[in-house]
Amino acid sequence: MAAVLLGLLLFAMQSPPLPSRPLAEGESPPLPSTPPTEDGTTTHPNGTVQRLPQILIIGVRKGGTRALIEMLSLHSAVAAAQNEVHFFDWESHFQKGLSWYLSQMPYAFPDQLTVEKTPAYFTSGKVPRRIHQMNPDIKLLLILRDPTERVLSDYTQVFYNRLQKHKRYQPIESVLVKDGDINRGYKALNRSLYYAHMQNWLQYFPLQSIHVVDGDELIRDPFPEMKKVERFLKLEPQINASNFYFNKTKGFYCLRDHGRERCLHDSKGRAHPHVAPAILQKLYQFFHEPNKKFFQLVGRTFNWK
Repeated sequence: MAAVLLGLLLFAMQSPPLPSRPLAEGESPPLPSTPPTEDGTTTHPNGTVQRLPQILIIGVRKGGTRALIEMLSLHSAVAAAQNEVHFFDWESHFQKGLSWYLSQMPYAFPDQLTVEKTPAYFTSGKVPRRIHQMNPDIKLLLILRDPTERVLSDYTQVFYNRLQKHKRYQPIESVLVKDGDINRGYKALNRSLYYAHMQNWLQYFPLQSIHVVDGDELIRDPFPEMKKVERFLKLEPQINASNFYFNKTKGFYCLRDHGRERCLHDSKGRAHPHVAPAILQKLYQFFHEPNKKFFQLVGRTFNWK
């Protein structure tokens, strides 16, 4: 009897597995899992298992990574990590090792692929090598927007964050321009220099392992872009046009999944601050040559200003 009680106590103390997507209203959380196996995976009684990701959304910040992972999660063969893990770019996380990284992954069925997204991976110089050491055959998704639009979105996010915390903020002109020229020290500008960052990734991964999603097109018409993602990942065609509907109030597409409708958080799609045309023109000129080099590097063009 004592052994039975002890067994029940240990069973109750085990942590519940991470879901592959948000729980629906009224849905029960999954049952506790069994201890890790010799190969480092953790098995759940219903046959699911935690695996290191086979797909990574590596960036870019303010490129549309949240929209991409939400849309990809519409596919039944995808199990998505719920949080940005920052394993490969934060030393405090990386030092915990792959077993800790594995513990952050969702439970997936044998026929599912696990995906994790951390937008900061793309612009971190040390990340490509670390990911390659984990899995040289991993599939990488990179979603990019017009570099100038991305910079403005970057500033807008920081602006609202500081506003909510009652902190001082700098007007956008003061961070974009210094001594009459583009402020090359502004970090948001560096994040939009896609050519330089992509060169680093191509030292470790062939171009065939990296699919570049057009973030501007994903906003305008998500369905065609998601079909391209399905083909790149060799997923059975499943996402269809009925999964998307345009929300006139929010001004962007929302998702419809098995009768449930959901939109991205209100922090997405915020209006950008007004920028003087002369400053915008300086930004377009600043990104012109790096954009041309990026187009040549990846073998395709984008409709960027």
